Amino acid sequence: MGKQTIGFIGTGVMGFSMAGHLLTAGYPLNVLNRTREKAEPLVERGAAWFDAPGSLAEASDIVITIVGYPNDVEAAYLSDGGIIDSIRPGATAIEMTTSSPALAVRIAQRGAAKGVAVLDAPVSGGDRGGREATLSIMCGGDAEAFDRVLPILEVMGKNIQLQGPAGAGQYTKMCNQIAIAAGMLGVCEAMVYARAAGLDPSHVLDSIETGAAGSWSLSNLAPRALAGDFAPGFKVKHLVKDLEIAVESAQEMGLNLPGLDKAIELYRMLESDGEGESGTQALLKLYEQGRVV
Repeated sequence: MGKQTIGFIGTGVMGFSMAGHLLTAGYPLNVLNRTREKAEPLVERGAAWFDAPGSLAEASDIVITIVGYPNDVEAAYLSDGGIIDSIRPGATAIEMTTSSPALAVRIAQRGAAKGVAVLDAPVSGGDRGGREATLSIMCGGDAEAFDRVLPILEVMGKNIQLQGPAGAGQYTKMCNQIAIAAGMLGVCEAMVYARAAGLDPSHVLDSIETGAAGSWSLSNLAPRALAGDFAPGFKVKHLVKDLEIAVESAQEMGLNLPGLDKAIELYRMLESDGEGESGTQALLKLYEQGRVV
């Protein structure tokens, strides 16, 4: 029996590489993206283009989505003629956008009513993780469905964990984003401190990135920022969206998270400066400008 046909919606910074890995692995691929030009190289490699989520879902055994915002997720899945309306009973959907845990639960419930398993499976690892197929994938949903699609997830990532029922993947991703955002404050503060002390920040990185201070951001994003490279592996505007979800869910749980509160304040300031399309390492600019209080 041949490989299952995968429908892939969202071929942006992350999705393009992820979909490409599936093609390389030999999966028949249906694709859809808001801007067709970004998906055209995949079509040239053999992917079939579709104009709407519903028609793509109807033609696919497994549907994967990684789009921009929760409202994009909701529209793709729950609108009339969307994925849930059109997907065949017995099929599986994997929603990989960083989105609302509550929305993930609602989509999973709608899918279950139709005999469709929906996993929430957001990712971490940035553009490099997408290109190198080393993403961390954190999943919520039915364990049997997770086991069925694990070989597909393994084409795109390395650290793949089922965290619990529907919504658990999104809650786990919020933990990831909170740690990243607060950690970037520490990275930026270390770099401006090094400069103020008369040190070469790049040389300082050589000493501290392999010690207890080490982190992915310190090793990968700090060198980019110091070199003036603010191209996005992950965009500021998307991190602001994620942190807003984290703040909302933390409030629902009665949590006080001052590091998260400060991080979203600074990233909102950066976005208001017109840096929404920049990478999250652009936070260093605020520190260099002396605007962090």
